[in-house]
Amino acid sequence: MALDLQDTTLDRRTEAVRAFNRFYTRRIGVVREGYLQSRFSLTEARVLYELAQADGLIASQIAVTLDLDAGYLSRMLRQFEQDGLLVRGPLAADRRQSILTLTDAGRAAFAPLDQRSREEIGAMLSVLPEPAQEAVVAGMQTIARILADQPTTDWTLRHPGPGDIGWVVGRHGALYAEEYNFNHKFEALVAQVAGAFLDDHDPARERGWIAERDGIRLGSVFLVRKTDEIGKLRLLLVEPSARGLGIGKRLVEECISFARQAGYRRMTLWTNDILVAARGIYRAAGFHLTATQPHSDFGPPMVGEEWERDL
Repeated sequence: MALDLQDTTLDRRTEAVRAFNRFYTRRIGVVREGYLQSRFSLTEARVLYELAQADGLIASQIAVTLDLDAGYLSRMLRQFEQDGLLVRGPLAADRRQSILTLTDAGRAAFAPLDQRSREEIGAMLSVLPEPAQEAVVAGMQTIARILADQPTTDWTLRHPGPGDIGWVVGRHGALYAEEYNFNHKFEALVAQVAGAFLDDHDPARERGWIAERDGIRLGSVFLVRKTDEIGKLRLLLVEPSARGLGIGKRLVEECISFARQAGYRRMTLWTNDILVAARGIYRAAGFHLTATQPHSDFGPPMVGEEWERDL
């Protein structure tokens, strides 16, 4: 399916990624003629890196790992061999393939590349305070994980701590404005609900959960007291980058389980008809729609909905 770059949101994000690519490649010196002040190009340095990390590699493995054209890689390896950086050995399982091994000269050529890379990245990070260093690393790990399209189930749930309530308010305000064009009144409502929980909640009957991975917040939900017999689910949120991982379903399940332990007989929640994904989670968790009311409290016209389930 072709990307519709006429979509202004996608176009803005595309330009942001391109701007970051230009910034970072310049920042780490990729655009300089000699990578890391060496005679090697970036691609040549990456091939040397792969050869230095493992013995017994064959060309096809490197081509797949680095997504390189086989002919281009073959010419590069031939030059390495002519320069005395590389030797080939027979592969017993397939005589058409050769085992590639760096010579002592090859390892000597790679060593300063590896050292300079560590020094330059270390210097870039060292001028930042530790929280900023952690944020940079976490951000890079997130980008790599998402773009690699790897299945990710290594997120965890925890109860809110310092800074979490502010994040809940901020992310609700930003995401709902971006995705549904909600106005500032919605963020004010979230701030009121979250602030009340932070200021005065009964841990025995009210609780919140934050979904997290590698120190990055991915979602939230809260269970608060409505009456002695009814608990209310509030502020369910899942970050766009984490949707599809089952986080929303798990957050709702945690609310239901805790509500039972806390002695509630019923659960309720309030949502809007345009929140299709959330409504699907609620329905699958056993909630049913009990009342509707059209409103424009947050800007666009929508239908407010009350849902309930027995415990």
